[in-house]
Amino acid sequence: MRTSGVTDVVVGLHSNDHLCWPFDDFAEFRARAAEFLADGLQQGQRACYVAHGDDLVADLATQPVLVEALRDGRAEVISLESLYGAGPTVTPEEQVSVYATATLAAIEAGFTGLRVAADATALVRTPDSLDAFCRYEHLIDRYTTAEPFSAMCAYHRPELPEPVIARLAALHPVNNAWCAPFRLHATVDGLALDGEVDWVSSDLLALALESTRPENGELRVDATGLRFIDHHGLLALHEHARANAARLVLRSGRAFLARLVSVLELDDVECVR
Repeated sequence: MRTSGVTDVVVGLHSNDHLCWPFDDFAEFRARAAEFLADGLQQGQRACYVAHGDDLVADLATQPVLVEALRDGRAEVISLESLYGAGPTVTPEEQVSVYATATLAAIEAGFTGLRVAADATALVRTPDSLDAFCRYEHLIDRYTTAEPFSAMCAYHRPELPEPVIARLAALHPVNNAWCAPFRLHATVDGLALDGEVDWVSSDLLALALESTRPENGELRVDATGLRFIDHHGLLALHEHARANAARLVLRSGRAFLARLVSVLELDDVECVR
């Protein structure tokens, strides 16, 4: 999915959406983050801006739409270090717990939920920190399916290789990154796979799947938003399920997917409508 601006993406967002926003210019990011947070304020959410560095209030206060909210406490500015810890690598489950606690506090304070815009570039610079953060991205995405939490996860393109941007963008239901041809995101009972997967992007799909875990012996994938997948992509899904001792269950109304499963003789894969 590629968009010309965050306004195109924000329209129609709900209180529990998860957006990936790679950016080239910091001023542009601050403006887009302000729009995203202002939309949350209109929905009655508490707004939180998270970024690396010291002069955070001055940065965000340049956005007039948020000045009043910063003054009356409906919005706040928090440093990346204080929220995610001083180290470069997050502990995925613990970080989700941090946001779950903050979301509950927002609700108890009378808000409808919590909306966060964060520049997380500093947390994905090494292979280990990237692996951990991708796992966190999936877990927080799953959290948003059930709780009134929404997030804009931003990454500074000039500081990160394109494959890193693609891997992160692929784990969000909404993104502005042209380099991610598909989106693998959480649903209430499993995963959804939207977009297109071919032999070029099947390796990216395998990487994205590494951040997920099947539950109750099944890898349930809603493929109703999938426009195309070839045997490389289907085998990546099948291999991930088998590696985790799980049965692959694909939901799709398109006959081609069931035919592909049959041609590949994947007898342990179930296709449902």
